[in-house]
Amino acid sequence: MMLEVSHVDTFHGAAQALRDVSFSVAAGEIVGIMGRNGAGKTTLLRTIMGLLKPRRGSIHLHGEEITHLPPHHVPRRGVAYVPQGRRLFNGMNVEENLQMGLAVRNSGQTVLESVLQLLPILKQRLKQPAGTLSGGEQQMLAMARALCTEPRLMLLDEPSEGLAPAIIDRLLETVLALKQRSVAIVLVEQRVKSALKVCDRILLMENGAIQHQAQAGELAADPVPLERYIGVHR
Repeated sequence: MMLEVSHVDTFHGAAQALRDVSFSVAAGEIVGIMGRNGAGKTTLLRTIMGLLKPRRGSIHLHGEEITHLPPHHVPRRGVAYVPQGRRLFNGMNVEENLQMGLAVRNSGQTVLESVLQLLPILKQRLKQPAGTLSGGEQQMLAMARALCTEPRLMLLDEPSEGLAPAIIDRLLETVLALKQRSVAIVLVEQRVKSALKVCDRILLMENGAIQHQAQAGELAADPVPLERYIGVHR
């Protein structure tokens, strides 16, 4: 397995945010994480990324334990994180933002060209300040910067939030292209239609724990678990 999370408990101060979370993701697999607000989805991604430290449990990437690595060492192992809200360097242009991603693993021009093939609209924006891009273009830049780190595992937190349907479709196409490149993907996504379209499996969270998991096709055929843990099924 590319990613193995085993019996992880994470706290925010005295409040427990993750409870005995265990799951795995294979290379080229897309696993969706869904649940209501406050279910622990973002906390889970931040824990995998090393930004939060679990009190119990372990996290392994391709057999290597990364549970206690400093956060800045985790990307060097091949984990990329696109957080909710993008967090670009708005005062820098598109190319400078991408160079920040390339610097993580000392990647070169070949990697940059490969990334721009996936997201060609950015080729026309290389000298444009990131803060002046549209919302969809900013999300694409956030993904492109993450891809410049040559990830084996990508963590995506609500990538479609606030975007127009046409932009969402383009982003989902990019996610599927990464799957074809054998990148393992953990996708936090509130849009049920989008998640069912691209994910292989869905994990449903509530109160910091994984309460149900199923193949995406099973949930499409029987939406009762989606109604229970999310409140919607479309």
